[in-house]
Amino acid sequence: MYFNFGSPLYLGLLFLLPCFIWCRPYSKTYYFPKLSWIDKKNMLFSWEIWLTILLFALMVFALAKPFIYDVHYSNQRKGRDLILALDASGSMAQSGFNIEDKFQNKFESNIQLALDFIKKRHDDNMGIVIFGTFAYSASPLTYDLSSLSYLLKMLNVGIAGENTAIGDALMQSIRTLSYGKAKNKVIVLLTDGYHNAGQSSPKEAVHKAKAQHIKIYTIGIGKKSDYDNVLLETIAKETGGKSYAATSAKALHAIYKQINTLEPSNIRSENYLNQKLLIFVPLSIVFILLFIWTLWLEKRSV
Repeated sequence: MYFNFGSPLYLGLLFLLPCFIWCRPYSKTYYFPKLSWIDKKNMLFSWEIWLTILLFALMVFALAKPFIYDVHYSNQRKGRDLILALDASGSMAQSGFNIEDKFQNKFESNIQLALDFIKKRHDDNMGIVIFGTFAYSASPLTYDLSSLSYLLKMLNVGIAGENTAIGDALMQSIRTLSYGKAKNKVIVLLTDGYHNAGQSSPKEAVHKAKAQHIKIYTIGIGKKSDYDNVLLETIAKETGGKSYAATSAKALHAIYKQINTLEPSNIRSENYLNQKLLIFVPLSIVFILLFIWTLWLEKRSV
């Protein structure tokens, strides 16, 4: 078990402790004919001043939010490494894919649904690969899903060229996954076209994915005649994944939902798992000491 503070800056208030001794309020001058009439008691030997200091210090510790945690669990992740490989070729600019918003193109619809998918991946280490004529990692694997979502909103159609390099997309996804340490590694590949560009073949990428036990889910969007359905089904079957066809944004939403069920993500814990706040410990001591002090003052005044 380890000890830490949630708001350590409040501990700076402890520098005020010397003021309880050195910072004295202004007092009037009194004259006595005999020095023997004056109590020469040193304030440093007064238990009241030290009790005041103790109470102040305990309240400062409470403000600093002390807690204990188990560091072994805080670094443990139970999710999977997951890459979204998204087609950003020129054909993704076609509109009419979303019935509710016919002016929205296929790429925009996919980004909107991918954002919703990311929100549900609580404990996954996720990355984004964008492909067109070439493929590149828009984001490395990260647990910072809010930043990943922000980056996703910045992407546009044609950012990686007009063609469709499915082989390069898979190879880049595999390369990005190589930096992850999760046992379960997954690629979700979405495209609306045929493989017609790039330096790597889909067959070569599938062979490498199988060797590294990477599961690939493929999603073809639009009419089946628009994309290579046979290739997508082969990629999914060879790697133990599943192939889907989405003719509309509504269908794509259902597919993302199904993948989310097939590849469940555990609920992510806080930064410190098994965290136990200790705020009430110093506060309880303060209340007990104040109660005893109050009783003592009342008894003395009687």
